[in-house]
Amino acid sequence: MTAALVITGFATVMGLAVGSFLNVVVYRVPAGLSVVAPASACPRCGHAIRARDNVPVLSWALLGGRCRDCTAPISARYPLVELATAALFALVVVRFGPALAAARDGRSAAVATIELVAMLYLMSISVALTLIDLDVHRLPNAIVLPAYPVLAALLLATSALSGDWGSLLRAGVGLVVLGGVYLLLALVVPGGMGLGDVKLAGVLGLVLAYLGWGPLAVGAFGAFVLGGTFAIGLMVVGRARRGSGIPFGPWMLGGAWLGVFSGQSLLDGYLRIIGLA
Repeated sequence: MTAALVITGFATVMGLAVGSFLNVVVYRVPAGLSVVAPASACPRCGHAIRARDNVPVLSWALLGGRCRDCTAPISARYPLVELATAALFALVVVRFGPALAAARDGRSAAVATIELVAMLYLMSISVALTLIDLDVHRLPNAIVLPAYPVLAALLLATSALSGDWGSLLRAGVGLVVLGGVYLLLALVVPGGMGLGDVKLAGVLGLVLAYLGWGPLAVGAFGAFVLGGTFAIGLMVVGRARRGSGIPFGPWMLGGAWLGVFSGQSLLDGYLRIIGLA
């Protein structure tokens, strides 16, 4: 078994556990509740969830999707979020894991590990923010704002260890530029862009620009392509009208991850098509 497979397998299992925690975050953070206490309980009968009934995916399947105590149905969304998070963690490792598997010394291994941790953290909050925005049309400060110091510290550490200060400088530029663009849109078109979107834009600009100008350009543009396509689709089928409020956070995050995974190759391909490369 290769190092890459070991890393991917570990990240997948970790994704299941993180997904279980994100279910708690998605429910409690918008309600202003602590994600630590009290322990999870059945919303119908109030019985605390036993440890053996809290194993991601498996417990839900063994219980038949029902509470052990009162047989109230447990939404299939819980195991689906856990499975989706595990799959997304695996994709992140496929993208960033090879650098860790190929590391030949402690310094390069540390750089690759910290970068991977940063991207897994971003994926975790991406899942939580997407679900919360779809549920309540908000991007809570409790999740967005801590992402600034966490990601900045991780990217600073990678730059310090690798000596690549140019990437960190580019990240700062990306934060200011993308956050500034969204702020301008929020001011020019009142109601068209929420302040939560503006705050999230700075986080995404920070990470995307750290990876390169290609990821930043594709990630920023991709959000509007994905969101616009979805909005047009809803209007075509009669599920929305002009001016209908549509959560934009999920499309910002979807565009950002498109930039992370394929940004540079998509930009290079586009430049070749128009004859600039």
